[in-house]
Amino acid sequence: MGPEHLNLAILQARMTSSRLPGKVMAPVLGEPMIGRQLERLGRSARIGRIVVATSTDPSDDPLAAYVVSLGHLVFRGSLADVLDRFAGAMALVPEADTVVRLTADCPLADPAVIDATIDCYREAGADYASNTPAVRTYPHGLDTEVMTRGALEAACCEAADPYEREHVTPFIYRRPDRFRLAYLSQPASLAHLRWTVDLPEDLAFVRDVYERLYLRDPAFTSADVVALERNSSGAAA
Repeated sequence: MGPEHLNLAILQARMTSSRLPGKVMAPVLGEPMIGRQLERLGRSARIGRIVVATSTDPSDDPLAAYVVSLGHLVFRGSLADVLDRFAGAMALVPEADTVVRLTADCPLADPAVIDATIDCYREAGADYASNTPAVRTYPHGLDTEVMTRGALEAACCEAADPYEREHVTPFIYRRPDRFRLAYLSQPASLAHLRWTVDLPEDLAFVRDVYERLYLRDPAFTSADVVALERNSSGAAA
């Protein structure tokens, strides 16, 4: 990757999650969950800037204030039209030629996986790349999508389907005749593992991981989490 490229990570976040409201600000080892995720994203060698895209809804005031206090950019836009939020977030960093889409319910995000997905995108000369092909091999919670600024701008301007407005990228990956797509997989599938936070038990799992791994090594890896799960399963068996 040459110095002329700037990869902008846009982290979408909101407090009004239907299944676990306020989860992004739920404490994980004494810090809001989104802060733990931003800390992990900061270890990426490929991400140049991060913007958190949240809404103008008053419920997101504490979230926005916290992220700003960490020194990150925040864009606040439509609660329902997430694609429009991405357009606003992207406009804050006009020099970025690539956008990395991430969601704020993934506090075990792996900077190495993010970087590998960005490398896959660059090497393929793709308009869009992700590590979630039709047959997933990465744990749920490590999802990474990478796209050209132009592809995202086209989606922002042209997408009319409400599903495409809410989920940001379907306008791109549903059109392989228009956009060049690339996908990253790993040899051994870990698709059965669930590391994303949607439910109270997911949050309990993440808190346990941090309690058992973070104090020993704040930069703990996915392999460390896998080993922890295997050891716990073995102990429970």
